[in-house]
Amino acid sequence: MVEIGERMPKVVLVDTELKQVDIRKEGKGKALVLAFFPGAFTGVCTSELCKFRDSMAAFNSMNGAVYAISVDGPFSNKGFKEKNGLNFSILSDYRRKAVKKFGIILENFANLEGYSAAKRAVYVADSKGIVTYKWVSDDPTVEPNYEEIRAAVENAGRR
Repeated sequence: MVEIGERMPKVVLVDTELKQVDIRKEGKGKALVLAFFPGAFTGVCTSELCKFRDSMAAFNSMNGAVYAISVDGPFSNKGFKEKNGLNFSILSDYRRKAVKKFGIILENFANLEGYSAAKRAVYVADSKGIVTYKWVSDDPTVEPNYEEIRAAVENAGRR
């Protein structure tokens, strides 16, 4: 599992336009927020990502960038992004490489044997790519503390 003080692992994922995104490269020089979520079009995930959407102006003012990541395909993520007016990138980890690198695989999601998703997790890294905040939940119905995340972005943006 990726821990506070470690460098963000290299992760290249696909966005909703089918373009490859190297998170470390894209987030260089910014406070980077990675919000892993179990599944598009689910209640808690919709609530969480809409809260991030509503916080984007504040994150931008703190030199922050948000990337949401799920194992859903880029086509589902695109529909989810459009339906909810999300103003940040949603990346597809359909090969589950990122959830493995971060150590946050949620096995048998929704009691579906053999279906693995991302645990609900939030990582914040500073402008040098060092993880300064980590929150991981084994319970996919629990949302993160958004004030903690906002404070972590503010602190990481100053580093």
